[in-house]
Amino acid sequence: MPTTMRKWAWLPVLAVGLGLYFLVQATLVDTGNVNYVPSMILLGAVVVPLSFLTFVAGHTGEWQVGPFVLGTAALFGGVVGIVTAGRLEFGTLSGLGASTLIGIGLIEESCKLIVPVLILIWQWRRGTVHVGDGLLIGVAAGMGFAALETMGYAFTALLASQGDIGDVEQTLLLRGLTSPAAHMAWTGVICGALWGAVVARWSLAATVRLVMTFVLAVALHALWDGVTGRFTYFLLAAVSLSWLLLELHRNDTLSWRGPAADETRVRRP
Repeated sequence: MPTTMRKWAWLPVLAVGLGLYFLVQATLVDTGNVNYVPSMILLGAVVVPLSFLTFVAGHTGEWQVGPFVLGTAALFGGVVGIVTAGRLEFGTLSGLGASTLIGIGLIEESCKLIVPVLILIWQWRRGTVHVGDGLLIGVAAGMGFAALETMGYAFTALLASQGDIGDVEQTLLLRGLTSPAAHMAWTGVICGALWGAVVARWSLAATVRLVMTFVLAVALHALWDGVTGRFTYFLLAAVSLSWLLLELHRNDTLSWRGPAADETRVRRP
């Protein structure tokens, strides 16, 4: 696919996705048929994250993964991550008090890495690892996790409001719009740093960068879960999203330096 098409492919994805969402929403309102509620929740949870994943794919520079790998990262990364995190949080966080938010951030950011790490091992055994792949795979895994979590919150809002579709729509709007600046951004930068550490053959600088990236992502996650003010949410979203976009720009710059730029790839000995 030409570079220009890659960079702007997210626009038709967003337009078509929103069109389908509003079509289902209008049909639900006009007919009152609750059978359309699951379709509305699914589309509302997926459209913005999928569009953002397409945006990242168009601005990641050099990457080698195809739709199958990205689909695997999104589906299995999301399911395995959210199920594992849910079980760990249920079993370990009931008595942690003030440290609960940090515990949730630590567990969820770790669990979202399970499938990406397996993909990284598979890539390494094949012989080539690209930093751009890490960013993209991380965003895909974050997308799956965020979409499933949003669907859960939307269903909870439906039950708590005794069937008020307006509450469901507000939940989908809030969580859908913020998902790129939350789970997708945090998992993306962590995986970018992880792939970068492999490319650098676990040099001290790359390893320290990975640890610092993970710690900062966990801290942002804990703050995100703990704040209530709208301004603070916007501030955290701006920081997280800017961080990911900076990493995308950095990787794109390295990729344009050509095959001699060993910072972007490593071959298995």
